[in-house]
Amino acid sequence: MDDDADDFISPARLLPWPGPEGKPCYLIGDATGPVSRVADAMESVQLGMGGELLTYARGMIPDASETEIRYLAQRLTEALQDALRVAESRGLRLR
Repeated sequence: MDDDADDFISPARLLPWPGPEGKPCYLIGDATGPVSRVADAMESVQLGMGGELLTYARGMIPDASETEIRYLAQRLTEALQDALRVAESRGLRLR
């Protein structure tokens, strides 16, 4: 059995954006290339925007119209989907 570090194969990374037809998109590599860096930046933006949206939602809900609540629910759903994809990706990389 060879314990050489070159034999280690990193797992595929779930990227923070969907692939064609909305299916999960994966990156295979050593997590140091340009696509990995873009994915890291995208995850940071997605989580930051989700936090900002949550702050905005807390302030607007008490006086919001039905149309505003519906729009807000759509945006919060998208932010939650992004956050769950980031959490799944990071969880897979911890294993």
